[in-house]
Amino acid sequence: MRRRLAAEALGTAALLAAVVGSGIMAERLTQDVALALLCNTMATAAMLFVLIVSFAPVSGAHFNPAVTMVALLRRAITKQAALLYMAAQIVGAIAGVWLAHAMFGESLLAWGVKSRTGFAQSLSEAVATFGLVLTIAGASSRGRETVAAAVALYIAAAYWFTASTSFANPAVTLARSLTPSFAGIRPGDAPAFIAAQLVGALLAVAVTRVVFPAPAKRAE
Repeated sequence: MRRRLAAEALGTAALLAAVVGSGIMAERLTQDVALALLCNTMATAAMLFVLIVSFAPVSGAHFNPAVTMVALLRRAITKQAALLYMAAQIVGAIAGVWLAHAMFGESLLAWGVKSRTGFAQSLSEAVATFGLVLTIAGASSRGRETVAAAVALYIAAAYWFTASTSFANPAVTLARSLTPSFAGIRPGDAPAFIAAQLVGALLAVAVTRVVFPAPAKRAE
């Protein structure tokens, strides 16, 4: 369990360092918002692929409380392990933001200032998380590298087809409320994002049971 929790914390920290660090770098290099978002997208997707391939054999590479919640509902993880995973993910996510701030000489302790509020934003987060969970379910039987590629490509696409730029992760949302950078979110907007993400994940579980049912056990 210690190895699994270390993998979840380290992986989530690296993911947030990539998300926030690439956002800060993009802001410093260009005033073109579309180009900055593209740079942010590429760094995030590339890091996701690397992290899933690297840590999936250890912990399953959840890096996301919503994904862990789905695993719990599907009885792929115990309740105690799920709670520990979520705690490790949140701690890792916050550490990743602080690491990004430290690398770019920013204040470690800060609050998000970017407004992300309204029904459209919440709907986008529900859709983004729904699609992420469905992607994982659909690719899960096809090997680790396929899952990594599918998740990375889905997140890259969802950065652009959702109004919220696809946080799709409660730990990421919480951590991004601690950065005033390009990738940040106001703390007051985070609860609606997290609620929408959990709703999207639960809807995906229901749809997954219909679209990707577990194979029937053969009678002996």
